[in-house]
Amino acid sequence: MKTNYLYRSCIAAMAGVCSAISPAQAATQPPNVVFIFADDLGYGDLSCYGATKVQTPNIDNLAKSGRKFTDAHSASAVCTPSRYALITGEYPIRAFGGKGAWGPLPASSGLIIDTETLTIGKVFKNKGYKTAALGKWHLGFGKGKNDWSVPLRPGPQDVGFDYYWGVPLVNSGSPYVYVENDTIVGYDPKDPLIPGGTPPTPTPTFPKEASVKQPNKFSGAKKAHEIYHDEKTGTLMTEKAVSWITENKDHPFFLYFSTTNIHHPFTPAPRFKGSSQAGLYGDYIHELDWMVGEIMQCLKKNGLSENTLVIFTSDNGGMLNFAGRNAVKDGHKMNGELLGFKFGAWEGGHRVPFIANWPGKIEAGSVSDQLICNVDMLASFMSLTGQDPKSLVKKDSVNVLPAMLENPDHALRSHLVISPKNEKLLSLRKGKWMYIPGKGSGGFNGSKPHQHAWGGAPATAFIGSENSDIQNGKIKKSAPPAQLYDLENDLRQTKNVYAQHPEVVKQMEELLKTYRPTAAPVKRKKQK
Repeated sequence: MKTNYLYRSCIAAMAGVCSAISPAQAATQPPNVVFIFADDLGYGDLSCYGATKVQTPNIDNLAKSGRKFTDAHSASAVCTPSRYALITGEYPIRAFGGKGAWGPLPASSGLIIDTETLTIGKVFKNKGYKTAALGKWHLGFGKGKNDWSVPLRPGPQDVGFDYYWGVPLVNSGSPYVYVENDTIVGYDPKDPLIPGGTPPTPTPTFPKEASVKQPNKFSGAKKAHEIYHDEKTGTLMTEKAVSWITENKDHPFFLYFSTTNIHHPFTPAPRFKGSSQAGLYGDYIHELDWMVGEIMQCLKKNGLSENTLVIFTSDNGGMLNFAGRNAVKDGHKMNGELLGFKFGAWEGGHRVPFIANWPGKIEAGSVSDQLICNVDMLASFMSLTGQDPKSLVKKDSVNVLPAMLENPDHALRSHLVISPKNEKLLSLRKGKWMYIPGKGSGGFNGSKPHQHAWGGAPATAFIGSENSDIQNGKIKKSAPPAQLYDLENDLRQTKNVYAQHPEVVKQMEELLKTYRPTAAPVKRKKQK
């Protein structure tokens, strides 16, 4: 097997910054990995990516002492499919037997990851690592329909994680309990959690400014429901991370830290409220930054900083919900100058912050424009741990570790498939070109004051974006049947050049055909 990047001496361009690790040293000092996966954090939501109404010093420090990526993407503009891609190394179009995962899973869904497939957790376990998944899961529990009976298996522990603690679905939807390993925190066999019926306690409500939280649709489990607390979730999750790292500091470990920040409802701990210039939206980002800071302090306190690769990114782009619209009015743009939002195929839906930090191994303050994706973590972690990513079968993951540790002079990815919420707009990125085989974004389309989710053409007027296919918040009748953008010269996607490059459109369409699911998509209950 070829010597992997961990074992190679740093290239001349990084001489003096990195120190070489010999194979013998690496065998006794395998690197720890902390992967921080924020929820709905947009490309413009961090001060190191241009935000001015929020301050993210801890995350900014990761970039200052590490590498910031400008062309990183989630494989999907939707939470569940994006997480599927990250953990399995497969495009979400592979889920459900090739029918594809397109939207958020409902509470009744079983585990959608095949327990026999290779996952990022298993990659590390195969090398003797301790592994944990903390935070939002949203990939289902059990087989078939999940009736929430304990034990909740198969689940995280069956796809590569020794330990799990967190929010089983999403913080805006029931059952509003925490799960630890395969049981419900506060579980009482005499009072089980039951789908349907009358909730045992009132669902906590928050002001309109916090955006939507759906009513609880579960009865029973009174104690478990009383333990769940929106404004304490971030703190609890962080405490769990600090405790787990400390307990496992003498072993190589992999921590998948998947936050509920900054998904609606925006419920930061009281000490963060009013701390930003972007309302509750910004305050929730500030809490996220604190969480990152606590983890970094824990690594430093335990002498682990020098031997830990920390990656920070988001599951998809920012969402223009009520709190988001208030933040825009305050001068904050969650996706920066990018067109579009969460759920959509435009850049704002899936181009995300991505920072890699490893003192002595990653050049401090560096920036990369390599095209990378969260689906690439599987192959990259294989390379990092001395396993051959070329041995992967039926995976879409590309080894992008060289983009983190070195400065490749060639593109590591030839193309990338992007899944919006609407399966008809499965899209393709190749080189500088972005091809969307239809009109619009394929995401949210709300535009009325009372509506929770805004997006698509109607939202462009509100945010101040320009696009040649849109006029007064509507797609022009004369707009081309599909979209092609030259991102090298038009990152904001202001001009659809579909008509000007028919040969490029033909090439992109032919390649995209090889990825389109042939089976009908799985119908899932609508969930926001």
